[in-house]
Order: sequence, then structure tokens, then C-alpha cells
Amino acid sequence: MRSLVLITLLAALAVPSTALAWGHSGHRFVGLAAARAFPAEVPAFLRTRDAVTEIGELSREADRTKDAGKAHDQEAQSGHFVDIDEDGRVLFGPPLAPIPPTRQDYEKALQGFGLDSWKAGYLQYSIIDTWQALAMDFAYWRALNAAEKNPKWRKHRAWFAADRRRRESLIMKRIGDLSHFGGDGAQPLHATYHYNGWGDYPNPKGYSQARGLHARFEGELVNESVTLGPVEAAMTPLKVCGCAIEQRVADYLLSTSRQVEPLYDLEKAGGLAEGDARGAAFATRQIAVGASEVRDMVVEAWRASLNRKVGWRPVAVKDVIAGAVDDPYISFHGVD
Repeated sequence: MRSLVLITLLAALAVPSTALAWGHSGHRFVGLAAARAFPAEVPAFLRTRDAVTEIGELSREADRTKDAGKAHDQEAQSGHFVDIDEDGRVLFGPPLAPIPPTRQDYEKALQGFGLDSWKAGYLQYSIIDTWQALAMDFAYWRALNAAEKNPKWRKHRAWFAADRRRRESLIMKRIGDLSHFGGDGAQPLHATYHYNGWGDYPNPKGYSQARGLHARFEGELVNESVTLGPVEAAMTPLKVCGCAIEQRVADYLLSTSRQVEPLYDLEKAGGLAEGDARGAAFATRQIAVGASEVRDMVVEAWRASLNRKVGWRPVAVKDVIAGAVDDPYISFHGVD
């Protein structure tokens, strides 16, 4: 059986997925619901009505550069999915978890099975990379906000304020990207090699081979039957694991991959047909899972930022907040 799977896999690898995860509506819902659920500890500029709207719109951006060109498209496309099999491995190769610390390490692990990350996908790194950058953005914001308010450093207050505002724009875009990739991670067809119909694999349950299944589920069905209110109602309470981001992302994607067969079962039972409430409920739940995860990751990035160092030469955020350093302007502005 496994030899047959491997043979059919080689043929399937020649045609990687080109579908986008969730449609524009689904990605907006993830961003809007996540931002509307930010707790009070998150900076106030992210909790305004305008900011929530902006994050919802920016959640679509990672799909909007599609067709920019071959170099961009080939590199970016595979960052929206990872093909996990039923054993929690990536395309019958290396296990998804624990996630190697770098994509280079991941690439080496895949190569040992004759695979590469462009075919197998690297969604886990899209999420981790964006989260790490967001934590650093938050660290700069904390330090700049403190420096701007410190009367000892009023000589450079105008620059601190301007750079803090620049950082706020960057944070909004970064959260939009995290929302996008985090939302991708809640779409079961972006965490499986059965991404658009079951494919040329053993199929004892007779699951659908329809090539339009992917687009139907994440686009048409969501646009027809999902609304923001039920998504927000289905969100889970804040859950901060206090673990490494790699562990959090692995747990998240593996959990999503376990929804692949239930989705195919639902399709087989007619639940994805127009007007069927079962499909709407399934999509609503998964979008809510994505929104909850994005909210939680933003909170974890905010908390992690307090223990970072920023600038060159680096200064500890906590020391800037305490005023325990000399004027940090040179460090923030940059020493060439």
C-alpha cells in the first residue's frame, strides 16, 4: 500500500496546488474577528475601529500579489500551504513536528525523501517568520513609545514620535500578514496533500475527486453563507501557551490536518451544497479557529517583545522603558 502511495505521489508532485486559502471574505473575517477580540493589554492604537477595519483589509494582501511574475509567484505560492499526510508527516517524508528551526533545515530534511519545500509547502515558516518579525516590531514600538515620553531625551522626541508612527504602520501590515497565513492554517485543504479532491491516492471511502472542491469550500460557500457575527461567537477564549512559536504552529497545523477527512465526509454527505447549513457551520468554525489563533499569536508576540533588544547597537527594551540607558537615539537611528 505504501509503495502505491509513493508512486502516485511522484505524479502528483508535478502539479502543486495553485489555489488561494479562503477567499477575500474569509480572510477579512479572520482579520476582523481577531482584531475585534484583542484584549486591553494590546496597544490601544490596534483596538480602534479604523485599525480593526485596516487589519481586515490587510489580511487579504498576501494573495493580492499573485501573478506578479514567475520568480515572485513560485516563491510565494508554496508559503500558503503544507501538505501533511495522515501520519503527521510532510508528504510521507519528514514529520511536521518538531518544526526545524530554519527553512534551510526543513529543506534538508525534505531532500532526504526526494522532496522540496516548493512542492511540499512551507506554511509553517510563513507563520513563524511573520510572528517573529511582529514581536520585534512590538519591541521597537515599546522602546520608541517610552523614549518619546522620557523628558531626558526630549532633544530627539520628534524623531522618536515619527518612528513610532512608522512602526505602527508596519505593525498593522505585519498583523495583516499574520492574519492571512494564520487563516490559511485553519483551512483544512491547506494542511493536506488532498488539497483539491482526494487525488490519485488510495480512496476506500470514495471521497470526491472534484477539482473545484477547494474553491467551492473556501470561496463560494463562505461568500454565500458565512457572516462575521457567528464567526465571533464561535471563537475560543484567549489561550497563551507560553511555548515556543514553533511548537504552537506545529500543534495548530496538525490540528487542522485532522479536519481533512471530516470535510470530505461532509462533502460526500452533500453538506457543501448551496444552502446546506452544515457546510456554513463547518466553514464558520474553521474561520473562527483561525481568528482565535491569530488573536492569541498577536498577544504572545506582544508579551515576548518586552524581553527583546532593539537597535544597533542593541539596547534592552526593559532598560529603555526604565530610562536606564543613555539617549537611545543613536541606537535606534543606526550607527553606520
